[in-house]
Amino acid sequence: MALKVELRPVLADAALWLVSGAVLVGLSVLLVDQPISTWSHDVLHRPPLAVDITLIANWKFPVCAASLVILAAFAASIAGRPIGPLWRTAIAASIATFLATLAVAFVKHGFGREWPETWVNNNPSWISNHAYGFYPLHGGEGYESFPSGHTARTTAPFAVLWHRLPKLRVLWVLPTLIIAAALVAADFHFVGDCIGGAYLGVACAAAVLLFMD
Repeated sequence: MALKVELRPVLADAALWLVSGAVLVGLSVLLVDQPISTWSHDVLHRPPLAVDITLIANWKFPVCAASLVILAAFAASIAGRPIGPLWRTAIAASIATFLATLAVAFVKHGFGREWPETWVNNNPSWISNHAYGFYPLHGGEGYESFPSGHTARTTAPFAVLWHRLPKLRVLWVLPTLIIAAALVAADFHFVGDCIGGAYLGVACAAAVLLFMD
C-alpha cells in the first residue's frame, strides 16, 4: 500500500507532463511547423553556423562523452576512490543520455513523421512536395523527423543537472535552446520535433532520477 501512495505523485506528474507535451506539440503541428519551416528555407538558407552547432548533438558525441564518464567512474571505483555526489550526478546524466538515445529510435518509428526537407532516397517532405504528416510504424529514414533526437540527447543530461545542481539552472537550459534553435534555423527539424525531443529528454532524465535520486 505504501508503494502505491509513493507512486501516485509520480504518475500524476507523468500524466501532466504527457498532456502538456501533447498539447504543445499538437499546437505546433497545426499552427507553427509549416510556416516556420518555409520561412527558414526561404529566408535563412541553412546558415553554416546553425549546421555546425547541430553537429555537437550528433549521437556520436553525447554517447561517447557519456561512455567516458561511466568508464572514469568505474575506474575510480576500482581504484577505491569514493563516488561522491558530483560523480553520481555525472553518472545519472550519462545514463539519461543513453536512455534518450535508445528511446528516440523507438519513438521515431512509432510516429513516422515526414521531414521538413528531403534528405535521403528522395524522401517526401514539406519543402519538396508539401508532404506533411505522421505515418505511425511506417519505418525508414524518410519518416524519422519526430521527435528530434538531437534535442532529446541534449536535454536528457542537462535535465539531470537542472535537478541536481539547481543554482546553475540558467546555464543548464541554454544547450537545449541553442540546439533547438540551430535545428530549426537549418530546417533540419520542425519546431514540434524539438518540443517533442525536449519532453522526451526530460522524461528520460526523470526516469533515471527516480531510481538514482
